[in-house]
Amino acid sequence: MEFGPGSAAHLVRLEARSGALSGPTANLAPGFVQANLAILPRALAYDFLLFCQRNPKPCPLIGVSDAGAPIIEALGHDLDIRTDVPRYRVWENGKLVGEPENITDIWCDDLVTFAIGCSFSFEEALLASNVPVRHIEDDTNVPMYRTSIETVPAGVFSGPLVVSMRPMKPQDAIKAVQITSRFPSVHGAPVHIGNPAAIGIADIAKPEYGDAVRIQEGEVPVFWACGVTPQAAIARVAPAFSITHAPGHMLVTDLVNANLSI
Repeated sequence: MEFGPGSAAHLVRLEARSGALSGPTANLAPGFVQANLAILPRALAYDFLLFCQRNPKPCPLIGVSDAGAPIIEALGHDLDIRTDVPRYRVWENGKLVGEPENITDIWCDDLVTFAIGCSFSFEEALLASNVPVRHIEDDTNVPMYRTSIETVPAGVFSGPLVVSMRPMKPQDAIKAVQITSRFPSVHGAPVHIGNPAAIGIADIAKPEYGDAVRIQEGEVPVFWACGVTPQAAIARVAPAFSITHAPGHMLVTDLVNANLSI
């Protein structure tokens, strides 16, 4: 696997930076870790850091920036938080006000970036073990749902657990539990298997984020804690200004998935 300039991860970032890539990043740059982003004013940074520490399954931190820094050096060569995500979400007072492909013009020295592990990393291990991943098969975004499960509050932050879903045959679901348990820094094992209503999901065909996927006869829905959870918590706080990634549109880092396994 090539690292640094010209690597698959670096090329994905450059495509996002140029505007050539604006879609979801699932299955791009295989082998490299992808990250969710939450970008908040410095005044909220400590509470959010505590929120992540108390909720490690949906919010496994892999990097935190200095205030105002558009880089997290440990995550990659020539990496710019302001340009290298295919699509962002901009929030004002808890309301979504835009989904730009570049946030350079709204960046300020007060912002702190949190990079959070993404389930796209363990999907590589699932595919390597011949466990199908439906949204990759169908070239769509992974479906994500708000649940009735509450996260552990921290400071001003609280909110529902958000989950991602992948339908599987029961025997594949068992393999998926075994495989993803080895990746705690990218959400780890599933939080629920089976009846969506048991975790407050009224209609599996209507995800709050991402795209609905086919659930075939004999398959069961398998749910993992999701890095979109912070977006629900931030929306509840309704800060005057914040930025996140658009669901499914991740920051591709130079970290290696294989190094995350325990």
